[in-house]
Amino acid sequence: MYTTWFKGQWSDGNTPLMGAMDHGVWLGSSVFDGARSIHRMAPDLRAHCQRTFDSAERVGLQLPMTVGDLFDLCVQGIHRYPEDADLYIRPLVFGTEGLLVPLESGFALTLFDAPLPPLSGFSAMLSSRRRPSPLAATTDAKASALYPNVARALREARSAGFDNAVVLDPDGNVAEFATANLFFVDAGGAVVTPAANGTFLAGITRARVIRLLADEGIDVQQRTVLPSELESAREIFSTGNYGKVTVCTRYGPRELPVGPVATLARQRYMDFAAGCRV
Repeated sequence: MYTTWFKGQWSDGNTPLMGAMDHGVWLGSSVFDGARSIHRMAPDLRAHCQRTFDSAERVGLQLPMTVGDLFDLCVQGIHRYPEDADLYIRPLVFGTEGLLVPLESGFALTLFDAPLPPLSGFSAMLSSRRRPSPLAATTDAKASALYPNVARALREARSAGFDNAVVLDPDGNVAEFATANLFFVDAGGAVVTPAANGTFLAGITRARVIRLLADEGIDVQQRTVLPSELESAREIFSTGNYGKVTVCTRYGPRELPVGPVATLARQRYMDFAAGCRV
């Protein structure tokens, strides 16, 4: 089920938004964000609303409301669903008028059923694709135009029998998974995530997990990561809005456990989420 707010009204289904001449269709000027409602727990919802505004500004788009208005609209949408629903919440901002440079913007908010994935795990391989440089793409925004490259990495991985892909930055260091930020426990037992270097979005869930692990006395190293380090990692896991904390249980030919650090991160994240009812 899809529920969309557009031009002041809620409607069900895949609501038409753009025409063939709209900037967002023709020239790719659109940004979005993803938030979650899990049984009406909406962790970091306001931060996701703020990032929607930040992303729009960075590609020259505007929202017709404040961050507080968007937050309230998201809560209104959540309450259109049963209390036990797991929802994906997607604000979308897109260019309408303008030639090359967008001059006017449209906005829609869509919510849909999306069960939270279990901690059972996924497989991944090293992709031949790379994240673009911040000098060459809008990597500081959650821009729709970045996602065809994500899809190329996923197609490559899935054609080889894997669920996801590890993508490098332009310098050949680990950036993240194709669809989420990456954490691992190295051979020495340290918990590590690639340092934010402008080639990928250092996510809201990533930041939250770093803080939650710190509360447990676990320092997460944010540093440059070589691809070879994943070959000897004790655990590999991801953080992102869709799955929150999920575990890589096969990387290349290696089987990996659902380890204690990932398990703790997931538990503490869900404990945090329990205090975020709307």
